[in-house]
Amino acid sequence: MAQEALKGYGQTGPYRKAPGYDVIVEAEAGLMHITGESDRPPSKVGVAATDIATGLYAHGAIMAALLSRQQTGKGVWIDCNLFETQGLDHFVTADRRLANIASNYLIAGQEASRHGTAHPSIAPYQVFPCKDGFLMIGAGNNKQFKLLAEKILDDPALATDPRFVTNEARVANRVELVKIISDALLKEEREHWIERFTGLGVPFGPINNIKETFDHPQAIARQVTVEVEHPRAGKIKLLAPAVSYNGKKMAVRMPPPWLSEHTTEVMKELGYSPEAINSLRERSII
Repeated sequence: MAQEALKGYGQTGPYRKAPGYDVIVEAEAGLMHITGESDRPPSKVGVAATDIATGLYAHGAIMAALLSRQQTGKGVWIDCNLFETQGLDHFVTADRRLANIASNYLIAGQEASRHGTAHPSIAPYQVFPCKDGFLMIGAGNNKQFKLLAEKILDDPALATDPRFVTNEARVANRVELVKIISDALLKEEREHWIERFTGLGVPFGPINNIKETFDHPQAIARQVTVEVEHPRAGKIKLLAPAVSYNGKKMAVRMPPPWLSEHTTEVMKELGYSPEAINSLRERSII
């Protein structure tokens, strides 16, 4: 048998009985400390990222446990929790939620800080304002920065300026560089800059709202939504599975259920008679 125990802080330790909430663990396990602008209070992530990540780890652990059972004939007891998914587990494994932040602390003793959308060791690598919106720009190496200066901003002198000629220099002079780029981008609308960036190899992306996200050509091409018939709401749109198998996505067979829609079916599968089910309903137990 593969048994999964999923809690806020795990099955052992002094916090084993503490309730687990995504936003609390974000704070306690370090993520909130590095999220937000440097001159503002810590901020939470926009979605319940730790909840979601813990579920993904649990899913992977269950798959591994089933494979182990197939090979060894033995069951597995899995202990998965929000705190280790978000925090200390990622201080050890550098490719997870705290990523390079964890390695910087463990190896160099370097405490992390908040940088907003900017990268602590790469510049320019952050959100910049345009006349009517925002762009995320990630010129992460000298070649990309040269393209940004010469082909996009029409400012070739920027690429040879001693303050910005290397990434180390750009990081040291980040404030001046950000102001120069921001002043240039604010002269035109976002679509103008998207056209200038496209095809040059400089990483960039517009900050899209939710409507723009679902109207994105890639979202349409990849069929990220699916329409289903709901017995009460009629036709509704849902997110399609994010994974394809052999070029096809799994079909969404059923709409989201309303509260207690399948209670009777489940109770029958558990062996309850219609009379017993009615009795439980009459007593408001189900």
